[in-house]
Amino acid sequence: MLEIDVRLLTAADYPRVREIYLAGIATGHATFETEAPDWEGWDRKFLGKCRLVAESDGKILGWAALSPVSDRCVYGGVGEVAVYVAPETRGEGVGTRLLGALVRASEDAGLWTLQAGIFPENAGSIRIHEKCGFRVIGTRERLGKMGNRWRDVLLLERRSDRVGVE
Repeated sequence: MLEIDVRLLTAADYPRVREIYLAGIATGHATFETEAPDWEGWDRKFLGKCRLVAESDGKILGWAALSPVSDRCVYGGVGEVAVYVAPETRGEGVGTRLLGALVRASEDAGLWTLQAGIFPENAGSIRIHEKCGFRVIGTRERLGKMGNRWRDVLLLERRSDRVGVE
């Protein structure tokens, strides 16, 4: 069993974060993205708060971050989840540990809703999200095309039971 520590992600972590992101992209079941941006592009995409890495023995095994769903102020407490785990440690609890920590960090930061869009073929990611309190709220059919293939996306949501409940 891996001993996993979760900590805040820094710019210095990005080369390994990018490597893990590219491995996820290569699966064809993690994202519609086809390439990972440079640090500046990644930094613009994700919220400055709630950026985490999981590591063991000083090696980064995965990362998690939130992106805004809208720039409208009424959606300020809603974040889109991204969780990526290095191929060599998938199935060892890294994703669940990261997502659990991301949920706690998001609530500490005042977010009341997290959402995730996951390809139905990505069963591991769906399981991790469900373990962390997410539920499937629908399927967005033929949402986007990868090459010549239309892809459906499951929309999952987690509502905080301690933020935004007043």
